[in-house]
Amino acid sequence: MKFKAAILEKTGQALLVDEVECLPLQPHDVLVKILASGLCHTDYEVIQGSLSCPLPIILGHEGAGIVQDIGRSVTSVKVGDSVICSWNPFCGHCFYCVRSQPILCEPFSRHQPAGHLMDGTSRYLWRGEKMHHFSVVSSHAQFTVVPESGAIVVPSEIPPDRACLIGCGVMTGVGAVLRHAQVQAGSHVLVIGCGAVGLNVIQGARIADAQSIMAIDSNLLRDELSTQMGATHCLHGSAEELREQVLSLTQGRGADYVFECVGQEATLRLALEALRPGGQLVILGKTEINRNVSLRFGSLMGDKRIVRSSYGGARPQRDFPWLARAYLNGKLKLDELISMRLPIQDINIGFDALAQGQIVRAVIQM
Repeated sequence: MKFKAAILEKTGQALLVDEVECLPLQPHDVLVKILASGLCHTDYEVIQGSLSCPLPIILGHEGAGIVQDIGRSVTSVKVGDSVICSWNPFCGHCFYCVRSQPILCEPFSRHQPAGHLMDGTSRYLWRGEKMHHFSVVSSHAQFTVVPESGAIVVPSEIPPDRACLIGCGVMTGVGAVLRHAQVQAGSHVLVIGCGAVGLNVIQGARIADAQSIMAIDSNLLRDELSTQMGATHCLHGSAEELREQVLSLTQGRGADYVFECVGQEATLRLALEALRPGGQLVILGKTEINRNVSLRFGSLMGDKRIVRSSYGGARPQRDFPWLARAYLNGKLKLDELISMRLPIQDINIGFDALAQGQIVRAVIQM
């Protein structure tokens, strides 16, 4: 079969919407008709060239749709199911999977950087040549092929443009609070960076019934949305002024939990300085993998716990349906995260807006 997809042929260039060919499904493949796909900053990093991937490649890792076909060995999904694609499928039996660390699944870690599915191969051709998969999803397309463990059934009542957000930004942010850090009710939470992930950290803290949720973002336009998500205080000022504000709101101790969602040296330093002794820092932001950062050693003292979370402690088969139900029950806000909806032909408009910091999420609708 053939379908349209948004293709990155060379870094630094706009995506090209063109027709690609899908090869026959293998036994554990699931063919998903994509109905909505969110534009994530990680996609943009590939376009820029700061995140290296083999080219040409179909981007997108935040997709939702309907199962169109399945391989002969697939048992957990069926044709017609509403699904969210998970960018971290897992084998279930490697060293890390059997130790309940599927985020580190060895086949995934080995084949994903090469632009392949879990079996080390591609399912797509473009102009007669192999096309690469992005993060085992490639959802910026009318159809996609994912492994069985990457197609997660969710209630059909949740609209696809809301459902797709769960597949990355929502799971990363809400999961970091409720699954990874396990924030306790009555806690003081500080969120540094209120983009898509940070806003979901905020609402995760709200769901956890934190006593105070302090939000820091250099973009003043984010204050209103942060408040909608559950922030009790929006803080601004120099690093020292911000630290003093946090101390004044926490009886002079500092935040119980700090979530760093920016990935800059200055915000990492602020995160540690604003964290109370015995508190927990969860690093969600990203920077260049070979970049060194300097920290005041004293800011590490006091039994502070520092963890890095990539997917919010996700167990997609457990968590995606839970988050979908939370939205349907009115506990999780998704509508507010969508800044624009676009057809696939206009995908570059969405990425331009993302690059300029004008939006939280743009969603491509097929």
